[in-house]
Amino acid sequence: MSSPPPFFALDGDRFVPSASARGPWSPQHQHGGPPAALLARAFARQAPSDAQIARLTFDFLRPVPLTPLTVVTRVVRAGAKVQRFAGSLATEDGTTVMEASCLTMRVAPASVAVTPDAPAAPLPPEAGAPFDLPLIRGEEGYHRAVECRLARGIWGRGPTAVWVRLRVPLVAGEAPTPLESLVAAADTASGVALVVDPARATFVNGDLTIALHRIPTGAWICLDAATTGEPHGIGLARARLWDTGGLVGRSLQTLLLETRA
Repeated sequence: MSSPPPFFALDGDRFVPSASARGPWSPQHQHGGPPAALLARAFARQAPSDAQIARLTFDFLRPVPLTPLTVVTRVVRAGAKVQRFAGSLATEDGTTVMEASCLTMRVAPASVAVTPDAPAAPLPPEAGAPFDLPLIRGEEGYHRAVECRLARGIWGRGPTAVWVRLRVPLVAGEAPTPLESLVAAADTASGVALVVDPARATFVNGDLTIALHRIPTGAWICLDAATTGEPHGIGLARARLWDTGGLVGRSLQTLLLETRA
């Protein structure tokens, strides 16, 4: 099998998706992670050099098609210590498919004494069993563009932790940053810890929020995920986010649970 292509190729100001960006719900639409990572890439390039991205929120306004996208960002407030940015992704006909906000905070190394959060760490990626994302079929798609290893739990039976590493660049010709890798992976948390039978129900997320107390390092990101669901059709997927050095933050996804037709 040939190596999967990068998620996107840059063509002028357009990001042209490849089959690697294909998601689980339709062969015509993208997984939420790669397009969200495009916005994270843009925010990171706009953030002040003495600041860290502390929170990212993505609103999925409609399914993101496998067609070229443009990225637009703007400054909402440029404070001395806290900055806020907004951004969007649009198709070639001008339809906005995703909106996002970004909060950055000034950092001053070793300026405050803190008590660390110390939940039980997952198995390191080299100790985990290879794991193939079950929800995407075929020889092309997001599931072929990432490498996964099971860190704890049993898929389909409650809280589960999975390490994810990108096999391909986010944008052709660029090495993905750890932040881009984390965002591209984080949207997968709802598919890691299930509360419905995926053969009988869907669990599409309408948003993704990532809060970071530090920027990750390295290529591996662990999604230590759990999901709560209600019979009236609303769920919440939450995940601790780890790199190989420890905990880096949390993610939340609001889910619409629906019985398949």
